[in-house]
Amino acid sequence: MRAPDDVAPLLAAIGEGTIRPEGIVGILGKTEGNGCVNDFTRAFAIRALRDALAPHVGAERLDEISMVMSGGTEGALSPHMLVLERRENGSGPSPALAIGSTRTADLAFEHLGRREQVLMVADGVRAAMADAGFTDPADVHFVQIKCPLLTAERIAEAEARGASVATRDTLKSMGLSRGASALGVALALGEIDETSIGNDVIGRDMSVFSSRASTSGGVELLDHEIVVLGMSDEWCGDLVVDHAVMVDQIDAESVRASLMRLGFSGNGQIAAAERPRLKALLAKAEAGSTGSLRGHRHTMLDDSDISSTRHARAFVAGVLAGLVGHSEIFVSGGAEHQGPDGGGPVALIASRPDDGISITTGRA
Repeated sequence: MRAPDDVAPLLAAIGEGTIRPEGIVGILGKTEGNGCVNDFTRAFAIRALRDALAPHVGAERLDEISMVMSGGTEGALSPHMLVLERRENGSGPSPALAIGSTRTADLAFEHLGRREQVLMVADGVRAAMADAGFTDPADVHFVQIKCPLLTAERIAEAEARGASVATRDTLKSMGLSRGASALGVALALGEIDETSIGNDVIGRDMSVFSSRASTSGGVELLDHEIVVLGMSDEWCGDLVVDHAVMVDQIDAESVRASLMRLGFSGNGQIAAAERPRLKALLAKAEAGSTGSLRGHRHTMLDDSDISSTRHARAFVAGVLAGLVGHSEIFVSGGAEHQGPDGGGPVALIASRPDDGISITTGRA
């Protein structure tokens, strides 16, 4: 993407027949804004996408496509879009990458960051799983969610109705929304029990998390857009997905292990000749709450000029780029309840090896 509204490559792919717009179920994009409350590059990108796709799919179908834009391309992160499409009557080996998506109802502002949001998202994840045909949560490797946040206007609207919001800090509302959404994933996938979810846990107890959730807050929506990725025996094709969980921001070893499960050689560092096989790399980045990394102090949490999420995105992107040899990586900042404190889940989508090397990715 040359700019947030650059849809020319997408339209070119549609014109060439590489992408069939009627099969698009989700578009995940990295846009070059600040990734904070006032990052309108996300809405700008979505407007351009809707205008571009409307003539091809129609208004009703357009509303069914999840458009998850994640702001922030700090460092050398490359602005790009990942278009997820599914086709009927395909061919190829099984199991293979399976994709499901859904959108929830609009979230009441007073429910953001609270138990009600967790339960709504859990129901949404289950619906997205059903859309892909998943019956066992163990087949799911990654759940990408775009969730709403609070603005001064939204807070005022709730308070005018006599309702109270979880926070009046709009930036903090992003973290609470991300965290509640991640716990919804954990609940839907059976990683936690419903009885363990209380308002006192959300955004506070980071020992409770999902190992397969990636959530991103934005001002451009009021509902939740949910995309589920996994492996299914009911699907066939050349693409496979695997996931890893980074225990901290420099945990390259977990990602190396995933690359090796996907059949990449080079001890988990992709050689130049193999790079075309890796179709997408999605990751969460988090500064963590301790202010230190493996015993050494960092300043990400103390910088009043730049949000810690912006530091973390650039830092984690550099670690991952060193493994895969390029910077077209989807790194989302703010990993509340997404992996262990300071770490985060990673998903890798790749084509199968053409040299007979076996892959070991399967159930989560």
